[in-house]
Formats: sequence, C-alpha cells, structure tokens
Amino acid sequence: MLVIVITIVLSIIGLILSLAFVGIMPSLIALILSIYCLIQKRSITRARALAMSVVGVILPVIMYLNSYGFSLPYPRTDGLSVVGGIIYDNYSNMGFDMEWMKKSGDASGLEVVGEELSSIAATEDSGDEMYYVSDGVPTSQLGYKEKDSSEKSVGMADGAADDKTGQGLGTARSNSGDDSLDTAQYNTDIFEKLEDETEKYDKKPISDKVGASDDDMPSYGGLPVGTLIIAQYFREDVHNCNPVLVLQNKTGKKCRYEARFIARDEDGEQLAESDRCVEVVDNDGKFVLEGRFDKNELGGNIPAMYEFSVTKREPYEKNMADDVVVYAKENGNSVVLAAENLSDKKVKVDAFVLFFDKEELVDCIWLIPHNDGEVCVTPGSVASISGDAYYRFDRIETYYTAYEAIGEQ
Repeated sequence: MLVIVITIVLSIIGLILSLAFVGIMPSLIALILSIYCLIQKRSITRARALAMSVVGVILPVIMYLNSYGFSLPYPRTDGLSVVGGIIYDNYSNMGFDMEWMKKSGDASGLEVVGEELSSIAATEDSGDEMYYVSDGVPTSQLGYKEKDSSEKSVGMADGAADDKTGQGLGTARSNSGDDSLDTAQYNTDIFEKLEDETEKYDKKPISDKVGASDDDMPSYGGLPVGTLIIAQYFREDVHNCNPVLVLQNKTGKKCRYEARFIARDEDGEQLAESDRCVEVVDNDGKFVLEGRFDKNELGGNIPAMYEFSVTKREPYEKNMADDVVVYAKENGNSVVLAAENLSDKKVKVDAFVLFFDKEELVDCIWLIPHNDGEVCVTPGSVASISGDAYYRFDRIETYYTAYEAIGEQ
C-alpha cells in the first residue's frame, strides 16, 4: 500500500514539475513504480498513476525538442540557462510574456557594459561623445589591436557583446528574434492574417547548404555613448560578405543612426566601404546595421578585418513603432514577414531578419513589407513580403523600425 501511495505522490509531483521542464526524474521513478504496481494488481488508481507519470516523462521531452530539436544544448546568447531557455521558448510560443526571464538573466551583462560606457563617457574629451570597441569590447585605445585567443576567451566570458554574448538582450523569438515583437498590446488577429498572407507565397523547400560564417572576424569601431552592442556577426556568401551589428539605443531619446563600414586587408589598406542608416530608433529599441561588401571589390576574398563608425542625430521622420505590429513566420527555407498598420497614416517599415544555424549567423535579409502599388503600409492594412535564405537555418530573429511615410500619396 505504501508503494502505491509513494507512486501516486511522485506521479503528481513529477507532472506538476514537468510544466517547468524539471519533472522528468520524479516522473521516471513514478513510471517504474507504477508499472511495478500495475503488474502486481490491476486497478484504475494504478492506471491513473501510470498515465500521469507517462505524461510527466513525455512533456519535458517535447519541451526540449521545441527548443533544441534533436541536437545537444548549445550556449544561448540571451543570458538564459538551458532550463530557463526551454521554459522561455515553450511558454513564449504559447503566447505568454516571458521577457521578465530575460531581463533578470541579462541584468549583470548590461550593468557591466553600462559601467564601462559610463567610465569612457566621463573621460572622453572629444565633442562627438564616442566610445570605441575592439572585437566588441569597449576600449580606451584609439586604434585596432589584434587580440590573442586567451583575450578573446576572457572577453566572451565577461559578457562582451560579440557573437556569443549578444543577441539575447532582446531577440524576439518566434523562434524569431527581438523583444520589440511584443504583441500583447495589439489585436491578435494579426496572427490569423499572417496565415492568410503566408498562403500568397509558395513554400520553399528546406536547404541543406551550410552557410559560411566567421564571427571571430577582427573588428574595430566607434559608437555614440549610450549605444550598446548587443551582438556582432560576420557572414558571407558567393557574392558578398556582411558585418552585422545588433545595437540598442540607451540614450534616453529617439535617434537616427548612420554607419560606415570599411573592409581592410592584412596591411590595413582599405578595400571597400559600405554605408547604412536607420531612420528612427526609439529609446531602448534594438536595431540592425549591416555592411555589405561586394567580393568583386575584395578580389573574391574576405577582408582581414573591418572597421565601423556609427553616428547619431535627431531623426527626420516621426517614429511609428508603437502603431505597427510585425510578425515573421518561417516558410520552408523562406520567411514571410507581415506588418499591420494600426494608425491612420502611411507607414514605412524596415525589417531585418537574421537566420541562424545554432549560434552561427548564416544569412541576413533586409525586408520592406508594402501593399500592392505602394512602397509603404497603408492605414489599417496588413502588408507582407517574403524573403529567401539560401542556407540551412534553425531559427530566426527579427528587428524592425517604423516611421511615417512622408511624401507618399
């Protein structure tokens, strides 16, 4: 009788704990005991205990597969542990707001970087209020210095915002990135509309091509004080290679950002340059700046390093991010991005979708959803656009900005 009681209690505890992923061990013990008890004597009570223990075992397995698939756990860049990441992924996919988990997980990293920026800002004499980073690490040295492997390892362990520490400060996951995709305040009909929009595009087959990525590419650059590097990547394909910065505006006000990327060879000679701007970024907003180097200009190779210079100014356009909801959905080896304009004005949406194979960035697509015959999203409408990734990926992150479409009739 005691064995039956213990089995039932363990089954209940395991089932409850399985909702938070960690109930698999008590459920396994309960499963073994319930099978033993059922063999000894068949009864509805023992069958119920068996059923609860089976569910308690299966549920954590399903939750794990939802986060990592059939692969082993890999280091997350959002500050969450393996268990925390599994809980975040599963309950976020069910529509729950789990951003509080990220905020607690990322607080230490933000605090460290924030203190470094404050220190640099306090000692910076130049009027442009810039600070400098080498391989994503804030530095007071004006110039690029190659770091050895031990220094790079230390930088990564300290939360320096390179490819292994970055994106997690906010990438919204459908497995799609960026906490700016918080739809709690919006009409959830957008998800049904997204399904309708998806039907407009043929589903692309899944690719098995592995994308080239070199996130250890040496880099050096300057950023406005108050602008944080969230993640830093470098990817390439047959025709181009792209440095990609994921940044966050912590200046306390809306900003327009402009960037220049410069590719250099082993001798420091300039090979190519690329300019990019982001029209309006709200305070605390996360955004992407992507350089694009044509390999024809690089002699078919990739640069030995790249530099970047990012500046900010007052935006020319009116920020409309609070009046737009954007959602992205994987569609075979493509992504369909839909934007709903809830305002009474025409809105332009600039979106970047980052494609990842585990933690490696394998593709980056700039998408502008628009209505037919327009270059913007008209009031009260849903506009969509599809983009193709040519390499295998297992998750996406989406970042976007929205602003009033001045001059659009």
